[in-house]
Amino acid sequence: METALDFEEFASTRARRLFQVAYLMCGDWHQAQDLVQTTLAKMFSVWGRLRRGQDEPGLDAYARKVLLRYYLSQRRLRRSGEIVSADLPDSPEAPAGSELRLTLAAALRLLPPRNRAVVVLRYLEDRSIEEVAELMEISQGAVKSLNSRSLAKLREILGDDRELLFRP
Repeated sequence: METALDFEEFASTRARRLFQVAYLMCGDWHQAQDLVQTTLAKMFSVWGRLRRGQDEPGLDAYARKVLLRYYLSQRRLRRSGEIVSADLPDSPEAPAGSELRLTLAAALRLLPPRNRAVVVLRYLEDRSIEEVAELMEISQGAVKSLNSRSLAKLREILGDDRELLFRP
């Protein structure tokens, strides 16, 4: 029973952060929930082995790696005619600062999956180039290249909205 309780504690303390990363990568609320649920399910199935062999930071890194791999594999498999709609019914006035988040989230959705993953890991997760390269299993040069192209594309997409990034 101790193993199950350890996992419940891990999952409850990490789920929100994993969801934030997943949402910024995929841009879809429901898909992000599925990504987190699948990540935690995969971890639960090997939790005993994971818990014995890794410390807290190692478990966090493993969770991010599982999430990233599953996200990228789903993107490859989902090249069907499915069209995701971001249109929602009218809602109450958005709180301050949400305009920037929505603008950035919309711009991120226009990037290819690997580029989006690099940007999210580098800037949301504040990971080094080395860490991103290890997580994505690509070279550091590839991370730098993807990052540079992604930022250039985001600047192009945001155009005049870039001013939102520098408002106090």
